[in-house]
Amino acid sequence: MNSENLKRILMSVILSSLAPSLAMAADLENGERIFSANCSACHAGGNNVIIPEKTLKKDVLEANGMNSVNAITYQVTNGKNAMPAFGGRLDDSDIEDVANYVLSQSEKGWD
Repeated sequence: MNSENLKRILMSVILSSLAPSLAMAADLENGERIFSANCSACHAGGNNVIIPEKTLKKDVLEANGMNSVNAITYQVTNGKNAMPAFGGRLDDSDIEDVANYVLSQSEKGWD
């Protein structure tokens, strides 16, 4: 592998690692609106009224392998157990926005 290919690979890795952070900042307001309209009945304040131990708090998301936009997006899209699937109800971009919002709020402690 020559140095030019190595530079391209490194640049791709760096840019792809920055992309989620850039997207997260741009979409939080819409994510909050989507969350308020579709999720807050069960998850207000990052809680869970159906299964109280499965909150949206940072430590619980980490313990359950749900501390990434991809993991949250997958669950919102497909549902799980008592949580309904929103894949047929919300646009993909809205689901990604709400996943970014949930992850952002978990980092802030849902304040």
